[in-house]
Amino acid sequence: MGNVFALAEKKPELGKNVYVAPNAAVAGDVKIGDNSSVWFSSVVRGDINKVVIGNNSNIQDNCTIHTMWDTPTIIGNNVTIGHNVVVHCSKINDNCLIGMGTVIMGYTEIGENCIIGANSFIPQNKKIPPNSMVYGNPAKLIRPLTEEEINALQESADAHRDLAKVYSKDLKDL
Repeated sequence: MGNVFALAEKKPELGKNVYVAPNAAVAGDVKIGDNSSVWFSSVVRGDINKVVIGNNSNIQDNCTIHTMWDTPTIIGNNVTIGHNVVVHCSKINDNCLIGMGTVIMGYTEIGENCIIGANSFIPQNKKIPPNSMVYGNPAKLIRPLTEEEINALQESADAHRDLAKVYSKDLKDL
């Protein structure tokens, strides 16, 4: 299990089968749901407000998840947060994929069943409607998702859940 830290009276709560990579850090008022994972070099900071990550979600390598003083960060169930993503004080609803290198600024809400393309910038206070593909800097609505794409979002979350089980069981120091 990675670095999981209490901060004063704020202590992380980890659900069943949560995987935190050895050099990832989870600190403070953080709740992570069952079968979720926080991968290498990622940081989830619940120091000034809470962070909630739902069930079967994954925070991939080199991500930063943080809050603002007045608003928590909420990440739903079956969410894939790609490598090098920054999520700051936002709500990401269920069954979403946030592409690698994306920055999501404060007070933003991503509707359920969304794909945010790699290297996108979601400006502060942006509301992304459900079932959307969004991409760009600043991000723009590209089109609605197909049923096949929506199903693939669940498959992505499930694949990372299964991979985390392998790491939990078989990762060894050399």
